[in-house]
Order: sequence, then structure tokens, then C-alpha cells
Amino acid sequence: MRTELLTVLREAGDYVSGQDLCEKFGVSRTAIWKGINQLKEAGYEIEAVQNKGYKLVSVPDSLSEEELKSIRRTEWVGEEIFYFPVIDSTNTKAKQLAEEGYPGGTLVVAEQQDAGKGRRGRSWESPRGMSIYMTLMLKPEIDPNNASMLTLVAALAVSAAVRKLTGRPAGIKWPNDIVMNGKKICGILTEMSAQFDYVNHIVIGIGINVNNESFPEEIAQMATSLYLETGERYNRAALMEEVWEQFEHYYAAFLKTEDLSGLVKEYNAHLVNMHQIVSVLDPKEPFEGKAMGITPRGELIVDTWESRKLVSAGEVSVRGIYGYV
Repeated sequence: MRTELLTVLREAGDYVSGQDLCEKFGVSRTAIWKGINQLKEAGYEIEAVQNKGYKLVSVPDSLSEEELKSIRRTEWVGEEIFYFPVIDSTNTKAKQLAEEGYPGGTLVVAEQQDAGKGRRGRSWESPRGMSIYMTLMLKPEIDPNNASMLTLVAALAVSAAVRKLTGRPAGIKWPNDIVMNGKKICGILTEMSAQFDYVNHIVIGIGINVNNESFPEEIAQMATSLYLETGERYNRAALMEEVWEQFEHYYAAFLKTEDLSGLVKEYNAHLVNMHQIVSVLDPKEPFEGKAMGITPRGELIVDTWESRKLVSAGEVSVRGIYGYV
């Protein structure tokens, strides 16, 4: 009942009488009192005034299931939410849930990961209470060959959400890193299980540095957080909700054509690689050239001195932007 209580208090924006809550949920005043106390213990500041009732005054920076469900405004993302204080990897759990028959739109969220996953099998431990670690599981009826473009769709969603929340630029470094002032604030990892012509499931893992005050020396020159860039702290649940609202918007555009033709212009507008000299670490033959945006398939267009090349995979570095995608 805590989620329902929190939702009602949030939507009211003012005092709600204990009697109204009893009637709404069909429970006793004692049950309401216990639910309110549980929310207080979880960090919610709730005023109780005789003859007025209860009023939600402030909320903690929490990613709990009840917090996420009480602020949810998405149409289908997060209909099922699984929250873990600590987990090995949200991507691993999301894949497990997909195999157990949970529907597309299921969301896995953790306060901390102790075996987070990155590109090319890289792993790291993710500290708790400062960042966002989440994975969306999808079961789309699309051609498996088009699934990789969803990474770019997710990048657009995160970039838009960060810009809306902070009012600051949040660029995309092809294909899927979000950067502020040349440093990375977000990484995205998309993984797929598929047959020859059928997608079993896709998981999109997103990690965002939100309120981190510092980073280990080995990555301090490459990583940053919203707090370090703006000097302000942000409610992580609110940012998560905004990311998935934006994702639903961009995902709908993707499904119309199963490519990025309707999103190329906007993606290029936020592409920090745009018109920059990039180094492409192609396994066969590394090369340099000027990035000219993306194709409707999500490939990076790179003009070299001799020809135009389309990059669909591989490491790409940008002069002046730390690290690799």
C-alpha cells in the first residue's frame, strides 16, 4: 500500500485526511498510520496535522520501487519494475526476466552494481546512492538486423532528458555516450537474443553519473557527473522517469520505419563528433577523417582524404573528447 499512499499524497499536493485515505483504500486508520510511518522511515517527510490529515513535504533521492511507481507517467515502460539495493548487473537480471516470460517494458533498477557490464566485456563496480543503473527489456517485433539502432535511440532519450533537467548541453559521442564539456556522464550497452529472423528480447542498460562528487584517478580525466558540471544535485528518480518518457517518444519514431530516418537530423544536432576529426580504430585498417553525421541506419559518416566511409562498429575517438565509445 505504500506505493498507493505515496501516489495519492504526491498527486494531492496538499493535506489528505486520514478518513479519505481509509475510504479510498478500504483499510483502517491504523493501517494508514503504519503505511505513513513506513514512508517516513524510508526518508519521506510527511506532515501530520490534526483535522487536516497528511501532506507530503519532501522526498528522498530514492530509486525504490514505490518511488518509481508513484511518479510513473510513461505509457508502457516500467509496467513491471524490479528494484535491487545491490545486484551484479541490471542487464543480466533483465535478460533472466525476459527468459522467464516477463513482458517488454520491464525495468530493472539498482542502487549499486558489483559486476556492471560495459562494451567488449568490460566490467566495473558501481558505487551506490550517486548514480543511475537501470536496464529496459524489450520484445519488439523487428528485424534483428535493425536492433543495434536502439542504442542510438536510447542516447537521444538520455541526451534530451539531461538537457531538460539541467538546462545544459548534453552531447552524444557516436554512437551512444553522453558527454558534457568533453567528459562522459552516461554509457549505454544494448544486448540482444535473437533467432535468424526473430528477436527474442533486447536489453538496454543505461548508467548515468548524477550526484558523484569525484571519480577514481584513472578515470577522472574522462568522466564527470551532473553535479560536477552544474554544482547542483538532482533527484535520480525524476531523471529516470524523464529518460523513459523521452525514450517512448523516440522509440515510436523508430518503429514507424525501423530505422533512424526520422531522427537523423535531431541526432546530428547533438552529435559532438559532427565536423570533427575522428580516429576510427578499425580492426583491419585504422583511419582518420571528418565525421559528417549519421546515416538512417545509424552508421557514422566519415570523410577521409580519399573517400567517404561508413562506420557501423569499432572504437572511435574524437580530438578533445576523452576516452573511447
